[in-house]
Amino acid sequence: MRSYITDPDAPRGLRLDDSAPDPDPAPGEAVIAVEAFGINRGELALLTVRDRDWRPGQDVAGTVVTPAADGTGPGAGTRVVAIVDGGGWSERVACPTNRLAPIDDAVAAVDAAALPIAGLTALRALREGGSLLGERVLVTAATGAVGQFAIQLARAAGARVTALVSRPESADEARAAGAHVVVTDLGDGPGGYRLVCDGAGGDVLREALHHLAPHGVIATYGAMAGRTELGLADLLSVANPRIVGLVHSEPPELRGADLGVLADLVASGALRPRIGRDGDWSEVREVLDAMAGQQVRGKVVLRVS
Repeated sequence: MRSYITDPDAPRGLRLDDSAPDPDPAPGEAVIAVEAFGINRGELALLTVRDRDWRPGQDVAGTVVTPAADGTGPGAGTRVVAIVDGGGWSERVACPTNRLAPIDDAVAAVDAAALPIAGLTALRALREGGSLLGERVLVTAATGAVGQFAIQLARAAGARVTALVSRPESADEARAAGAHVVVTDLGDGPGGYRLVCDGAGGDVLREALHHLAPHGVIATYGAMAGRTELGLADLLSVANPRIVGLVHSEPPELRGADLGVLADLVASGALRPRIGRDGDWSEVREVLDAMAGQQVRGKVVLRVS
């Protein structure tokens, strides 16, 4: 089969291997024929540090061609979305059945492939806030991949959503995602947030702490604004705040069920992945260059031709 692998001597450190071995699934793994895969910004860094012949790719959508030998998971021919540890930029990949979910025919493979990393991160962040009906939620880095999902999920949960964007021209994007209020300065927002979904870090996280409601929660998953330094005065600025880091925060065996939640929301129209680039997988090096140059907004998804 064909699969992208790391090669320090190739352009962008990536080479398409035309004779890669077929997946050798464990008993609890299904083999998926990949139709589309998403590219995450974190993978740009991984490509530079992994050994030769490493196979990248985590976010995939496709069709089960070989069901799991232990009888778990969907049967052959089922369309699925999945999150794998690597090898997703391939024609086929093996995936544990508890890390994939069937998708409705109404869900395009491109939309499904945009869900795993960003969508699961946003879903976990929202859950840290508990019941959000009528509560105020702040989403920082609001036009990023996770931020777009967090806005939509918070609104679907009944929250009043404030989006923080870095520049005024991004305001329409945040409003289109469903934000009730859009600000470029936290001092202009309503404050009293039950939950902050933070992809910015740095001074943004520290300032957001001062705008929490008593017993409010900050769920942080990014550091685009740099390192955060907190002092005792920051922590005492609100009653009993809680700061939660979401890196590897959930048991892997729950990812399939949560992907199913996200896929169902897409099928119903309640969740709309924002695709910034949709192309053929032959364009992967060009796309990586564009991502490194901050030239792509929204999720990048490529189709396996």
